[in-house]
Amino acid sequence: MRKAAIIVNAYRRPVNVLQQAERLKTELEKVGFSAEIITNRYFLCSIRDDGTVFDKLDGYEFCIYLDKDKYTADLLEKQGLRLFNRAEAIEKCDDKMTTHIALSNAGIPMPKTLPGLLCYTPDEKVPEESLRIVAEELGFPLIAKASYGSMGNEVFLVNDFGSLRTRAEELKCKPHLFQRFIASSRGRDIRLSVIGGKFVAAMERRSTSDFRSNIERGAVGVAIDPPSEVAAMAEKAAKILGLDYCGVDVLIGDEGYYLCEVNSNAFFKGLEAATGVNIAEKYVRYIVSVADGAKRGL
Repeated sequence: MRKAAIIVNAYRRPVNVLQQAERLKTELEKVGFSAEIITNRYFLCSIRDDGTVFDKLDGYEFCIYLDKDKYTADLLEKQGLRLFNRAEAIEKCDDKMTTHIALSNAGIPMPKTLPGLLCYTPDEKVPEESLRIVAEELGFPLIAKASYGSMGNEVFLVNDFGSLRTRAEELKCKPHLFQRFIASSRGRDIRLSVIGGKFVAAMERRSTSDFRSNIERGAVGVAIDPPSEVAAMAEKAAKILGLDYCGVDVLIGDEGYYLCEVNSNAFFKGLEAATGVNIAEKYVRYIVSVADGAKRGL
């Protein structure tokens, strides 16, 4: 029987991650695969004394990689295992500033963004003149966010200069960014799912209690047929980033749409519930088609 691995993170095990893994396992079994969910806590790869790579995933045809551990992903790919998504694509999406850089100069509208100034000495203060530039360039309110994070964690709405100073001090020793706040999109956005470079489903996420629109924070999802320009934007972003599967978040501006984030391991439970589209099945069928094509040398 053909074997597939589904790798999840070694430490955090939120319900949505396990639900995602189980859904994919079920869909893989429907098409004849033996699928194993593997927690990434067993040092799946190592570099031996002679400099060669050793891995513990012999016999698996491919791996659905639901972790963001770039070291294990890179080593597995070096051993020839096909990951969905690929390591490079995951790394570009995991760092939000890197995502914006990768998509810049590509005709994709994004909110005006300033990369945070990385500080290496915690006792130093963020320069006042730097904060003044952020305020002048972006205005208030503005968004401050850590470059790494999911489910809306460490994304802050900054309303005045004092709050900007506080958030900048909190974020200064980690990768971060500052971004123009799209007021018309407060508490709502469009989440699109893209598989194999093609748009498959979308919902508008709406929150009445938070400026963020994450389902995990209480927002609700409503199925929509997105404007063609929004679907095309999501497909273009996925292609540039080299993603097999992703969730693309688009903000709703008064005069157009802005790409906010691209999530390589986007949860699909909320989208499936809102739209009735079986995202897991579509993703698995795409993966199998790629694997079959590789076996035939296509």
